[in-house]
Amino acid sequence: MGTMVKDDSQLYAAHDTWWKAPMVATLPGLPLLVGEYGLFYRDGYTSGIALLIVGATILLAVAWLLPHRRSMRVLRILAAGTALGIAVLPLAYALLLGMAMVYG
Repeated sequence: MGTMVKDDSQLYAAHDTWWKAPMVATLPGLPLLVGEYGLFYRDGYTSGIALLIVGATILLAVAWLLPHRRSMRVLRILAAGTALGIAVLPLAYALLLGMAMVYG
């Protein structure tokens, strides 16, 4: 029995569906980030949330700008997923806080 050698050319080949992970994160995440930026802009960047919003925007841009190779798939998914998670955090926190005030 011989061992199979993985073909390195597959790692550097163009990935046909490279755009799916950034698109899935951008559709709900970008409107949230824009709305949150507009909401927290009046704080003058004194809150930590403003830094999270800028960081999420940068991660979303990184997810789109990574090379379109199969070897970058995991990094692209991580960048897009983290950006979406950070975009949802302030909204989720506000909803939980509202529920605690109503039911608490």
